[in-house]
Amino acid sequence: MIRIALVGDIGSGKTFYAKLFGYPVFNADLIVAEIYKKNKKCFNQIKKKLPNFFSSFPFKKKELINCILANRKNLKKITEVIHPLVKKKMKLFINKNKTKRCVVLDIPLFLENELNKKDDVIIYIQSSQKNSVKKLKLRKNYNKKLIERFKQIQLPLKKKKEKSNFIIKNTFQYKRAVKDVKRIIKMII
Repeated sequence: MIRIALVGDIGSGKTFYAKLFGYPVFNADLIVAEIYKKNKKCFNQIKKKLPNFFSSFPFKKKELINCILANRKNLKKITEVIHPLVKKKMKLFINKNKTKRCVVLDIPLFLENELNKKDDVIIYIQSSQKNSVKKLKLRKNYNKKLIERFKQIQLPLKKKKEKSNFIIKNTFQYKRAVKDVKRIIKMII
């Protein structure tokens, strides 16, 4: 099985491209949202580390945001609990799809959490800052300060680019995106 991992800046289009490959996609953002909604043990572990921010299970989005923005160290404390759970879910996903030709890993902190393996195909999704910001502002819960806080725990984009096997320049044009994905699939399969 070929593991295709998409990396890049927040709002660069990783999730959009992940769907274009036509293979099973592991979307870490959706997994994290599910954990926040359904995992009471996780809630209790985070509440123990950060007792002043959370009222009751499940997590409230506003409380999470306030916690992350209150102190730079709070995000690290949350990720220490969340990331092992995401990693476990990723392993289950890979095992479930082991007979598939490829899987696509849409994990924002893929390289930061050292989830990459030697044979992974890492694709850097590059977009202009202007286009990324424009797309981010369309999101329902856009919060510039929160995005900046998340960027602080990410590798510099230059490092992500260096560690990638391919670079896709996202022009936010559907036909071009499909063409880029087909080109890469031909090269790796």
